[in-house]
Amino acid sequence: MSQESPDQPPTAGRTPPRTPSPHDPLEGEDRAEGSRRNRRRTRRTARRARRRALPRRRRLLPSWRMTVGGLLGLLLLGIAAFVTLYLVVPVPDPNAHAVAQSTVYYYADGTTELARTGAVNRQDVAIGQIPPATRQAVVSAEDRSFYRNKGVDLKGMLRAAWNTAAGKGTQGGSTITQQYVKNHYLTQDQTITRKVKELFISLKVDQQQSKDDILAGYLNTSYFGRNAYGIQTAAHAYYGIDAARLTLAQGAYLATLLQAPSAYDVRTSTPANRGKAIARWNYVLDGMVSLGFLPPAERASLTFPEPIDPQPTKGLSGQAGYLVGIVDDYLAATGVLDTASLKAGGWKITTTFDKAKQDAFVAAVRSELTTQLDPKARPDSDTAVRVAGASIDPGTGRIVAVYGGPDYSGQPFNDATRQDNQVGSTFKPIDLAAGLEGDHTTHDGYRITTQTLYEGDSRLPVIGGPSVYAPPNEDDIDYGLVTLRYAMMKSVNSVFAQEGVDVGLAAVRRTAVQLGLPETVPGMDPANTSMTLGTATPSAIDLASVYATFANHGQAITPWPVLRLERPGDSEVPKLPGHPARTAVSRGTADAVTDVLQDVISSSGTGALALSLNRPAAGKTGTTDSNRSAWFAGYTPELTTAVGLFREDPKTHAKLPLTGTAGFTRINGGAFPTAIWTAYMSAALHGGPVRYFDLQVDRDNTLPAEAPPPNPARHRPHPPAPSHPLSPAPAPKPAPTPSPSPSHAPGPTGLPTGLPTRFPSGSPFRFPVGTPALPRP
Repeated sequence: MSQESPDQPPTAGRTPPRTPSPHDPLEGEDRAEGSRRNRRRTRRTARRARRRALPRRRRLLPSWRMTVGGLLGLLLLGIAAFVTLYLVVPVPDPNAHAVAQSTVYYYADGTTELARTGAVNRQDVAIGQIPPATRQAVVSAEDRSFYRNKGVDLKGMLRAAWNTAAGKGTQGGSTITQQYVKNHYLTQDQTITRKVKELFISLKVDQQQSKDDILAGYLNTSYFGRNAYGIQTAAHAYYGIDAARLTLAQGAYLATLLQAPSAYDVRTSTPANRGKAIARWNYVLDGMVSLGFLPPAERASLTFPEPIDPQPTKGLSGQAGYLVGIVDDYLAATGVLDTASLKAGGWKITTTFDKAKQDAFVAAVRSELTTQLDPKARPDSDTAVRVAGASIDPGTGRIVAVYGGPDYSGQPFNDATRQDNQVGSTFKPIDLAAGLEGDHTTHDGYRITTQTLYEGDSRLPVIGGPSVYAPPNEDDIDYGLVTLRYAMMKSVNSVFAQEGVDVGLAAVRRTAVQLGLPETVPGMDPANTSMTLGTATPSAIDLASVYATFANHGQAITPWPVLRLERPGDSEVPKLPGHPARTAVSRGTADAVTDVLQDVISSSGTGALALSLNRPAAGKTGTTDSNRSAWFAGYTPELTTAVGLFREDPKTHAKLPLTGTAGFTRINGGAFPTAIWTAYMSAALHGGPVRYFDLQVDRDNTLPAEAPPPNPARHRPHPPAPSHPLSPAPAPKPAPTPSPSPSHAPGPTGLPTGLPTRFPSGSPFRFPVGTPALPRP
């Protein structure tokens, strides 16, 4: 092997070796770089060694370098995704992704159409036609950062998400711009895709349109209730004026409606929801003050602007409007569909309403009441007579029929759901159930059973009540000592006023709520002794729910009206809630109440007209002070129905007495309400097998109790009532006069003919047990 001489010139193509020089700067840099690489390599090797030395569980956790690096990577990816989506998602044409559809409601058979809705009632107006105060009220109600945000409010969205996760209810974090985008460009679908589009389109719309244009678009597309879309039609629906003429207070109320249109309509909502609506109205006005839109002095001078009554809505005539309203309110109240989603259309809703039973209810009211009224001959008593009715399957809680009024197109109030009519003595079974449930005793120490004896004289002062109370019995009749069973059959006020106090008014209220009355129903204040005699004002559906619980052996099921919810072509349909039964009272208590209420429907009971049903049935009549309402609630083993009758001023809605209605001096629950109930139940159950009550009543509630010893407080001297012998009251004059020997054969309506319209409250017998409708097996 040869070597080149150092003096020899380099061979072509080869680089001559360099002689290192400690003074060469490039060589120094190379050495420094190599040293740094070596140090980094050494440190990495050391870190790996240290990590390998850690326990296995600790090695699974990322190091801080890995964590920071990962977070930075995610941040960069998020920014890139955000920018990409912002560029990719376009602002579509108005309603390009929304196809207007009708919502179809079906009867329980799923094929018979009940109603069809979906026509959009809207008239757009320019921003200049909307008063500034109304615009400011909407901003105060819906998005107080509207004039500052960029179309979305991230802080509000995070707050809403946190509140929802914390269990404070579903919270809304959408801005006015987002709501406008959803209404005007997108659909009401509750999907992640739609939410993402809404976010990015809102950012773009805020850049492309002025705040006034966005606000005008929002106000022209929003739903305000009463089938009114947009501020112009809402102004007409609630105040009968153009939007340009709205006052500050009226505009604030329309802004209030945006959150819950149906619930906050103070002319048709429950008393509890009316209070919530007014509270929301005050919230809107206070927000206007805080935003500088409204001087505090002017705010203090404002009073709530009562809207006009709802005007007839086309397409929902007859009973359809009442039924649709019940369904819509149920879907909104249970959170299945919000109002905007429902009104967007495209739904197929199968209800629980049975068409045959619904038609039977209407026919019963017409044949047993309407044909008896003569408004021309008796304008002071036969006008504005109204009926509230509801029928429920007690075993399932299905609402199978309601009577909300004669025609929704002419009377858009649903009398079946209103909570402003006292139910009177139909509350007494609740008093009895409260006394039988648990170990309650009378004020002088005797256990309360259906056979416990009470003093039944009229105007007997109640002992131990929170307020002074001495209720009169009907016709001011004195009964002396009677059992609770007999007192129920004759509806003796003095007995149940005392029994309710003996049990405890708080316990009576608690039992009423457990049986099915909503806690918010007015007239159930334990501070008022009169509560036991029916000052409560539940709706017909509420009252039917209580009696359905008795029929279902103490198992309560909240009434419900929707069987199925579908949306053709949409796989993401919300689920309907379940309908579990809960134990309200024990079976022994519920069955004992049923056993007693069978005696009410007897020849000696106040519900004698219901005998012509010719089936085992139980029920209770109810009549209120000044004859302002009359009720009958009753049931067979398979069907529960409540019927109420009342009059009211059509303008002020003040309650009017039933005195003189159809020519009768007084209308009791045992008259028209029982007649309507019987005619309806006869038709509704026609052709079905006769079912008997399967009762498990304990011994104490079927045998007479030991009579208590004389007590001066219970046997006070009582003057005889003037002119009310224990005999039938005079027969009503305008109706066909019964023959001296009446025939009880069924008449054309299915009711017995010749029975007096009202029955005597007195009887010369102290302790009879009423005759049941049919022999019990």
